[in-house]
Amino acid sequence: MLPLASDIDALARFGRALADPIRCRILLALREAPAHPADLAERLEISRTRLSNHLACLRDCGIVVTVPVGRRVRYELADARLGHALDDLRGAVVAVEADRTCPDADEKDCC
Repeated sequence: MLPLASDIDALARFGRALADPIRCRILLALREAPAHPADLAERLEISRTRLSNHLACLRDCGIVVTVPVGRRVRYELADARLGHALDDLRGAVVAVEADRTCPDADEKDCC
């Protein structure tokens, strides 16, 4: 059975969100707890302008949402399952890296 176009689109959006290290850091921070942009910028040690651009990308991808809190806006993951997906993906990548064995690793300085 071929994947539906919507499945492919969803995975592509998730991949786009993860394609930048700053967006990955934002997602991992929001996995821990929702946050206001000023707090995220300070925590991640990036400018608010740069953070704003990355948050816009994550919103466009449907990965994060804004929640009005009085006169401020708080960001959070669009769905709690995204936090679990990030944990699962990170765990799988780490496991695959740990399992890589190359008989020529010492000679080729690889792996």
